[in-house]
Amino acid sequence: MHPNFDPKKLHAAVCAAHGWTPNLTHFYTGVLEMSRSEMWTGYWNNRVMALKRAGVNVTTRKLRYHDDHVELPDGTFETVTSVQEKGVDVRLALDVVKLARLRNYDVAVIYSQDQDLCEVVEEVREIAKEQDRASEICCAFPSGGGATSRRGIDRT
Repeated sequence: MHPNFDPKKLHAAVCAAHGWTPNLTHFYTGVLEMSRSEMWTGYWNNRVMALKRAGVNVTTRKLRYHDDHVELPDGTFETVTSVQEKGVDVRLALDVVKLARLRNYDVAVIYSQDQDLCEVVEEVREIAKEQDRASEICCAFPSGGGATSRRGIDRT
């Protein structure tokens, strides 16, 4: 429900391990509606403010909810709510491409395993070729015992 890391420190550590100089830190997330949880809405409002004060560019999108009515074996019904982030990956992709065109980075480090972002990798490589410069995207993702996947974004 919430990240247990400091995005700025994580980014600095990954960059330092590869000899890169971090210059921008962006954080993208979906946030709850107040009507769904006052406590979590308050948490995320405070978290976003703290990240912004620390110099992180934060982009939020409201989470979308879909209620399904599921029939249980005893014939009764239960409402099951699924939550989706909508627009977060598109905004991230647009920002990566825009910042590549503006030459704002040489290496973009994306902390995601969303395979939809593999299209961004090819676009950034094409931009770098047009600009006659080196520019790369790499993907850092969880790899510990609790990790659910062992790979990052394809072609990174």
